[in-house]
Amino acid sequence: MMTLGQQIVMISMVVLGTMATRFLPFLIFPAGKETPKYIQYLGRVLPAAVFGLLVIYCLKDISLFSGSHGIPELISVVLVILLHLWKRQMLISIAGGTVCYMLLVQLVF
Repeated sequence: MMTLGQQIVMISMVVLGTMATRFLPFLIFPAGKETPKYIQYLGRVLPAAVFGLLVIYCLKDISLFSGSHGIPELISVVLVILLHLWKRQMLISIAGGTVCYMLLVQLVF
């Protein structure tokens, strides 16, 4: 159990970390100044890279030779692709694939 002093320090560090991540970008890149080219580059490539890492992480433990043979995962991935081609909304695509996967795993496989 944490003492009162430890709790105050812990809460202060969380508040400081949250404030730093919220306010620091506005201090480093003010509105009137042009954003550096490397930051613009990172803004273009990082979303796709993060999404790629998410796909690899989610599919890394699939066994094609046991259990459900990756069928719920395959159906969900296809649904994500179709939803994204249809709506072009990443949140809808991810949510739809997640709901589909959970329903398949809980009710079908």
